[in-house]
Amino acid sequence: MEEGNHSVVTEFILSGLTDRRELQVPMFLLFLLIYLATMMCNGGMILLITIDPQLHTPMYFFLRTLSLCDLCCSTVIAPKMLQTFLAERKSILYTACAVQMYFFLVCVDIECLLLAVMAYDRYVAICNPLLYMITMSRQRCNQLVAGVCAVGLVDALILICCTFRLSFCSSNIIRHFFCGIVPLLPLSCSDTRISEIVMFASACYTVVITSVIILLSYACIISTILQIPSAEGRRKPFSTCASHLTTVGMFYGTLIFMSLRPTSRNSMDTDKIASVFYTLVIPMLNPLIYSLRNREVKDALKKAMNKLLRNS
Repeated sequence: MEEGNHSVVTEFILSGLTDRRELQVPMFLLFLLIYLATMMCNGGMILLITIDPQLHTPMYFFLRTLSLCDLCCSTVIAPKMLQTFLAERKSILYTACAVQMYFFLVCVDIECLLLAVMAYDRYVAICNPLLYMITMSRQRCNQLVAGVCAVGLVDALILICCTFRLSFCSSNIIRHFFCGIVPLLPLSCSDTRISEIVMFASACYTVVITSVIILLSYACIISTILQIPSAEGRRKPFSTCASHLTTVGMFYGTLIFMSLRPTSRNSMDTDKIASVFYTLVIPMLNPLIYSLRNREVKDALKKAMNKLLRNS
């Protein structure tokens, strides 16, 4: 199909994580194991929180939502990535690329906002414990999650519209293992300035604002904890925040690294490595972090396993 002097792109070619043939099968097996572990760990966390009444609290409600978001993020990326390791032609249709990009952006936005909501939840629990169940009522928790999802869906839609209004009429090779805005924009033969401005504004909104909320929440939390006279009294609230802080550190650390890295010819290769971490590795690690560092989750898991063994 021709438009002017350019052929219109109807599909893209994903370069994948590596072009070395001898690494294709080993990497396929590695990332298949990571994806299966992500599905099992996050699915198990969702099921455990759902069936155990003692985990029906605001903190675990948000944790269940985080596990669902991580599961969806990996599912958006991993199957196509696994296919590219084995396929001779690593193509993805134009519409499929748009769909993958949209749901990936939704997941990233939701995770950013949800981590900020979870920090606010810990702030209320530690700094205003007497008002916690009133402030973080079931209705309020539902409203917060619904708001997070709505913002993610709308923000991703705006970014998708700004990206795919562009014309792609030169190279169709995406130097990445999935469809993302950054590797896609260089392929456009249109003026990308508006799309870049919208992308920058979106990044500022989701990353900067949520980072400020998290930092302010934990500044108040630390101030409150330091006023507790006993070491044992300080240990428990620190312990409840440790898992969330670990997740925040990994997720935002990766985003900050990608934002501040020097631009070079190898920057896209660096992006690939960082993208593997926050699209596949972090979703696998999050439920492990929360289960290994959280006594309530471990107790609930033991009860579920004992009940399963008794019934078998």
